[in-house]
Amino acid sequence: MDRKKSFNNTFLKACRGEATDYVPVWYMRQAGRSQPEYRALKEKYSLFEITHQPELCAYVTRLPVEQYGVDAAILYKDIMTPLPALGVQVEIKAGTGPVIENPIRSLEDVKKLGEIHPEEDVPYVLDTIKLLVNEQLNVPLIGFAGAPFTLASYMIEGGPSKNYNKTKAFMYAEPEAWFLLMEKLADMTITYVKAQIDAGVKAVQIFDSWVGALNASDYRYYIKPVMNRIFSELKEKEAPLIMFGVGAGHLVKEWNDLPLDVIGLDWRLSISAAREMGISKTLQGNLDPAVLLAPWDFVKERVKAILDEGMKQPGFIFNLGHGVFPQVKPETLKKLTEFIHDYKQK
Repeated sequence: MDRKKSFNNTFLKACRGEATDYVPVWYMRQAGRSQPEYRALKEKYSLFEITHQPELCAYVTRLPVEQYGVDAAILYKDIMTPLPALGVQVEIKAGTGPVIENPIRSLEDVKKLGEIHPEEDVPYVLDTIKLLVNEQLNVPLIGFAGAPFTLASYMIEGGPSKNYNKTKAFMYAEPEAWFLLMEKLADMTITYVKAQIDAGVKAVQIFDSWVGALNASDYRYYIKPVMNRIFSELKEKEAPLIMFGVGAGHLVKEWNDLPLDVIGLDWRLSISAAREMGISKTLQGNLDPAVLLAPWDFVKERVKAILDEGMKQPGFIFNLGHGVFPQVKPETLKKLTEFIHDYKQK
């Protein structure tokens, strides 16, 4: 990528609620599964092997910026990346996802967890960031981390879950262990994200992918205090902070009074409905990723409806309501990006 081009800060302006010349756009999971170049790499390397090689990881991260013209890159890695530093034995298994060999079962298990030292434990992540921001990108790089509830759900369940019953049972039955686990994961998240910002990421998204499994009162008691601590401490770094969860429309009011900048919505809650609830922060979202498998005319109508809602006031970033499906054609994402950039509200 030609670094001589002026830096495109449209995404950052939208994060701060400022007026922009056009609606900025990026896509969750834009780097990866739907790209033929990536699939070719995955025939040779695992996800962890790619992320451990800065040149390769930087290539995967910047590819969608070059191919689609999006307004931000998001670092290619997994929310599990920092967990081995704590002593969590994790493997990403094809067709399953993250599998934990030593799941948390007791207070003693929580007490045994270590802490992260990013320069020693994940130097390849920091090297990838530096390579991208110093040499390869003219758009902001978004760093990210998993939120404590979502990480804890994998650590307690031992892998992906449909109902999180082990996680909730542990949360309800072992409050001392639960709150200690939240604080240890918060410590890790804060340290890890600050290291990413120091290395050069310009914004950070916290993925609490599965927190929608909790009701609002449980969220307020068991989760919100630790999220408030995470965002309060990260705020010192002055990089915009984004919150995202799936099936969590009932929690957006809780997020709205946390010290963060952007709330990412999935497709279940419209932009207008969020605004009517009194959500004052920048909103990001929220096309159902399945729509991208439909004919272009259908895609266009759905996207126009979201743009018309989002553009009613400054502070809007277009995205999907979850990640890009592997079956989505890269040319669809390129066409969609151009359509969003050119769109003028009627």
